[in-house]
Amino acid sequence: MRAVILAPAVLLFMSQPDARSVRAGLEERYQHARTLRASFYERYTDGNGASSSESGTVYFSRPGRMRWEYESPEEKLFLVDGTNVWFYVPADHTASRAKLKESSDWRTPLALLTGKADLSKLCRSIRLASAEDEKAEGMDPTGIPADNNVLVCVPRDASSNDATYHVLFQTDAQSQLVRVVIREPGRVQTEFRFGNWEENTPIPELKFHFQPPPGVSIVDEESLANEIH
Repeated sequence: MRAVILAPAVLLFMSQPDARSVRAGLEERYQHARTLRASFYERYTDGNGASSSESGTVYFSRPGRMRWEYESPEEKLFLVDGTNVWFYVPADHTASRAKLKESSDWRTPLALLTGKADLSKLCRSIRLASAEDEKAEGMDPTGIPADNNVLVCVPRDASSNDATYHVLFQTDAQSQLVRVVIREPGRVQTEFRFGNWEENTPIPELKFHFQPPPGVSIVDEESLANEIH
């Protein structure tokens, strides 16, 4: 039997990932995680040149619960307890509450990381970003590690004639989520960067329950979209 020697160009072609394999890797990575913990950095741009950045720690727990503890520059709490979505700023002495199904904040579907990780529930279409896409998105391809991949998701609630509303998912060589970028109409953008992932570490149950402190009023909202900014 003759050995078949493949040219370097052929080997490179064979090793190139596609959207299906990258998506499968991301979904499989978190499919069996009971709990997750990570540090996060968030940057919000309003489309008019103004921007703000915050950071903290995020916790996920199956099924579909999460807690975003903002630590800098101001303490905030964004919590999904499985039924309600809560947003609390201690300095305001007010907590906002919305039903989970009514919240359109992108932190809510990210709870799928500890539910059934299925991007088809979020995305009408998914493709792998090219270097040209990354340049068009204002991303520096040279700043993305060679072993990272970027998926472009068109959300299911995006109108068919709106090409500006989409979400980018960046994963590393271990299929861990390292960045999410939400691009909305009007050049509005929210970016999350994640690091120091911990899987299946014990997280106290109380982390996913919100008890308003004494003197804090509760305001029911139809949607908490954009409230976090």
